[in-house]
Amino acid sequence: MTLASVLLGFGPDGPALRTGQRLPVETMVLGRPVPEVAELLPRLFNLCRVAQGLAAQLALGLPATGDLRTEIIRDHVIRLTVILPRAFGLTAPALPADPAELLGRNGLPADGDLCRWDSPLTPLACRITQEFAPGIACTAPLPPPPHPLAEGAYENSAAGRQAGAPTLRAVESRYGRGPLWRFVGLLADLEAALADRLPAPVAAEGLACVPAARGAYGLRLNSCEGRVTGIARRTPTDHLLAPGGALLQALGRLPADQRHLAPRIIALHDPCVPVLIEEPQDA
Repeated sequence: MTLASVLLGFGPDGPALRTGQRLPVETMVLGRPVPEVAELLPRLFNLCRVAQGLAAQLALGLPATGDLRTEIIRDHVIRLTVILPRAFGLTAPALPADPAELLGRNGLPADGDLCRWDSPLTPLACRITQEFAPGIACTAPLPPPPHPLAEGAYENSAAGRQAGAPTLRAVESRYGRGPLWRFVGLLADLEAALADRLPAPVAAEGLACVPAARGAYGLRLNSCEGRVTGIARRTPTDHLLAPGGALLQALGRLPADQRHLAPRIIALHDPCVPVLIEEPQDA
């Protein structure tokens, strides 16, 4: 089953996530012809359609088509110039003619000082820095998934993919793996995508792992006599929302008097399903 929504509540023991409605993906694909499933899977989801379609093709042994790099660049640009500025109450900058403009005239600053950075996104970087002091809404370093279908809390994100980049390391050293680290991770991943340095898709024995805008997407599809007989999916959001995962860790390190900033934390972590914040109930 695949999540369609998640409910977030703050209780006496801290933040908690409750799964909402689920999509019966398994019942939609099991028993269907292989080519039909390869076409159907990306249509079931609004996000990362190229990644989902390519993973299905690779898992089923079909010819792989689709421009992953273009999809990731487009998704990063929209998030950086539209979604995140709006989440932080800022005027969105104009969409750049060249996405590299977002990285600054001289590229990302190796020392992590983004308030002196020459980019259309400098106001957003400064706002994040002002709202979240070092150590606030941070996560402990989590390992990457050891297997594409591994369950549990792992760092499967754009920031995790680029954790070794100089700017990310400088930001982590000063602020921790917090909101600014997530933001810079998106920039570093955009830089890697523009330079065609993203990990390559891999597939073997019905299992595919494909880079997507939010991290690595794992998909296993079993088939027999031309029909799909089994499916297993693992998305970056599965790792993000797991118990002890990055989102709960970050929200758990958000002081009670700053919980109104929770939507901004969620926007920076970027789950692929809506996270609805429950209003506290009166006693």
